[in-house]
Amino acid sequence: MDTFLKQLVNGLSLGSIYALIALGYTMVYGIVKLINFAHGDVMMVGAYAGYFVLVAMGPQVTPLSLTLAFVVAMVACALLSLLIERCAYRPLRSAPRLNSLITAIAVELILQNLMRVLPFVGPDPRQFPTMPTKVHVWSTAAYPDGLFSISNIQILVIVLSVVLMIFLNILINYTKTGKAMRAVSYDMGAASLMGVSVNKTIAITFVIGSVLAGAGGVLYASAYPQIDPTMGYIPGLKAFVAAVLGGIGSVPGAMVGGIILGIAETMTKAYVSSQYADAISYCILIVILLVKPAGLLGKKQVVKV
Repeated sequence: MDTFLKQLVNGLSLGSIYALIALGYTMVYGIVKLINFAHGDVMMVGAYAGYFVLVAMGPQVTPLSLTLAFVVAMVACALLSLLIERCAYRPLRSAPRLNSLITAIAVELILQNLMRVLPFVGPDPRQFPTMPTKVHVWSTAAYPDGLFSISNIQILVIVLSVVLMIFLNILINYTKTGKAMRAVSYDMGAASLMGVSVNKTIAITFVIGSVLAGAGGVLYASAYPQIDPTMGYIPGLKAFVAAVLGGIGSVPGAMVGGIILGIAETMTKAYVSSQYADAISYCILIVILLVKPAGLLGKKQVVKV
């Protein structure tokens, strides 16, 4: 039981990060039907932005320096997403989807290799500054050594992820911007005729998804404190799997898919083998898609011919 609960906490922490990154995938797909494979590398840029802030503010991580690292990472990712959307994706909006998909892969490779050759980044891994770890243990008479334990970093990851997801839900469902995003997602042409600025709405969607990716990058680097120019590839791929698992285009689905994937991965490492963790994650995806092709919370779309 103690091993199960500890791994459950680890899974919730990892799954929260996957969910944050998956929200960017699912929001962009819901608006422009584009799989933005560069999203994981936007997360990597956010991790580096947070790293440089923490290094500049001294060897010890404080709540103030960590807060500033989150803010800078989010702003850097937001500006980067605006640049990518304006220069790479917007000119191809009316082109076949395959063109946009190839462009997304190209942007991913450009970001990775650009970070490799930048003199202040380089290809070598770096140690990410983190707060001193404090583990809170809950023990009982049956388990005096601890039935349940959670670190301050895991608490930060889970709480901040939940807060950002709640904020996103409020933004989408109860604001004018969210109403415009839902309108463009439902029918871009009709939304344009009703006075909605489609280009502005799509740009805002990219910005929101990238802000979440920037926060996810700092959280991921805090939980696994090593960064390098290719660090965004695997988390980005897992987040894409989580988005598809929950139902691509569904915001609640991305959250649920991320949590399921994180828990499945940590439980596999604990009870089977760490070598099978990735395989189990993808097997879960295949099974779900065979049973429910639209994903857990996705909706079937009827296409008129």
